[in-house]
Amino acid sequence: MSLTGTPFLLTSIALVAAALILPLLLWSRIRGPVLLRHAARMVMLLFAQATAITLVFVLVNNSNNLYDNWADLLGTGNHVAQAADLGPDGTGGIQVSTLPKVRQTFRQADGPGMHAAGGVRVTQLKGRVSGVHAEVYVWLPPQYGEPAYRNHKFPVVELLSGYPGSAKAWFGSLKVHEQLLPLMRSGQVAPFILVSPRTNLIAKVDTGCANIPGAVNADTWLSIDVPKMVTDNFRAQPAPNGWATAGYSAGAHCATKLTVAHPDRYRAAISLSGYNDPIGESHSLATQSLRLRRENNPFFLLKGRPAPPRISLYLSGQYGDGYQAAAALEAIAKPPTVVRAMLIPHSAGGHSMALWRPQIPPAFTWLTRQLSGRPATATTPPRRLSAGSRRAELASGTSSPAGVVRKR
Repeated sequence: MSLTGTPFLLTSIALVAAALILPLLLWSRIRGPVLLRHAARMVMLLFAQATAITLVFVLVNNSNNLYDNWADLLGTGNHVAQAADLGPDGTGGIQVSTLPKVRQTFRQADGPGMHAAGGVRVTQLKGRVSGVHAEVYVWLPPQYGEPAYRNHKFPVVELLSGYPGSAKAWFGSLKVHEQLLPLMRSGQVAPFILVSPRTNLIAKVDTGCANIPGAVNADTWLSIDVPKMVTDNFRAQPAPNGWATAGYSAGAHCATKLTVAHPDRYRAAISLSGYNDPIGESHSLATQSLRLRRENNPFFLLKGRPAPPRISLYLSGQYGDGYQAAAALEAIAKPPTVVRAMLIPHSAGGHSMALWRPQIPPAFTWLTRQLSGRPATATTPPRRLSAGSRRAELASGTSSPAGVVRKR
């Protein structure tokens, strides 16, 4: 029975109902010794508590797409076949452009939101360079199948989930395709191909979207294997001008890091409540050493570049949850790098889907302007930062204790 399927939800509801009815019917009818009666009643109480907790978990999980299947929940899933040392550029010396095209088999994806707005399709991809084998979800814009666009190539956005988090979350919880469909039809948002690959590749740890020999090549999976699959199977624009990333929480860190690290692969990024220092997610593999932390910190990556890259970053967050990290990047950005740091008030809610969902239309409207080739401009938010914050703290996004706590 699927963890996120309707049958499991209905079963959980039925068990809660049974757990409430049984004590009403049997509490005073239990016969036998006193200890036996007390034990039977205790079992009924524990059963009621267990079923209630299960139902709450199912509702929260379905709402936030934290765990996609039983393997993710139990920590038995592993999607890494091999993790060779692929070198600084993450290719292992392979000329990716010379690799033959591989046609993938896609099917209709199941789950909440997967059938809306024309439907989301899914494929199982074996990464030829990264050694990662995992699912990738793809949604095509309404113009893709229209005759007038039969020779048109479309821009692409890679959607990255938080930790823990399912690749379905952008479609199921954030409803990105349902929100953008009318905006694409009206021309306010470009007809993006939306691609959501699995980012949770190893049980019970966050990869930090990093390449770590012997453990995982998550960076290569996301920035080489997934884009290669998309260009092999769809009319997608070439990198970097037609490509962008978007993420929330740990996925926001990944989106920014991938774009800053690979301006030859991505032109822009959207970050919702992200952070710079990988230590923002305590379960990240990129926190194993100070070297790894610096190599996967967008602040140091951007600061260390000999020439500013032509990229655009949309970074939103609240004080103590993403804004300081965004402001730190804005402070060091030099043309042609553009950073738009957006301050979200605490009244908008906390670190949750409810905070990120309404940000999707304005963020993708901004992204449309950046990829259209129009002059990029940065809107400067209020400049006041947290009192006493030092530059090193701003760079890591940890200027307050809340800055290092991530829920998704």
